[in-house]
Amino acid sequence: MKVLVVSDTHGYDSNLRRVLSEIGQPDCMVHLGDSESTEEYLQSIANCPVYMVSGNCDYFTRYPIARIEDLGGCRAFLTHGHYYYVSVGVRDLAEEARANNCSIAMFGHTHRPFIDESDPDLTILNPGSLSFPRQEGRRPSYILMEAVPGHKPSFSLHYLEKN
Repeated sequence: MKVLVVSDTHGYDSNLRRVLSEIGQPDCMVHLGDSESTEEYLQSIANCPVYMVSGNCDYFTRYPIARIEDLGGCRAFLTHGHYYYVSVGVRDLAEEARANNCSIAMFGHTHRPFIDESDPDLTILNPGSLSFPRQEGRRPSYILMEAVPGHKPSFSLHYLEKN
């Protein structure tokens, strides 16, 4: 199962269209918040199941602040992260994921890509932002997750080249 993980598009969806054309059809997409009222459009261009959560800039959304999904046989905790203080660390997020028996915790909010696989029981990741990246180099980023039931999933961080 190929899972596209994105966050913080903030209504600027051209880079997501680029990603979708470059990677081919994912089996599903995760959007970790701050889509800013483009949820229906994002679902229409993804052409696959889309799992979304609400971010701190999603004022009129119907999506939850957190949800748990089975992604290729892995239990994943999805959230934007602002309710878990991810700007100062991932401890609270990790505790919530563990309390919900999740092996993956995905978050956005910081606009900085992050993958931590140091705990064999919990992978924590942030795809960064496709629209307003804040890491050194400021390249738009996303994560591809490859999951095969019965095996540990793999995660790869990807960057878009600037036009």
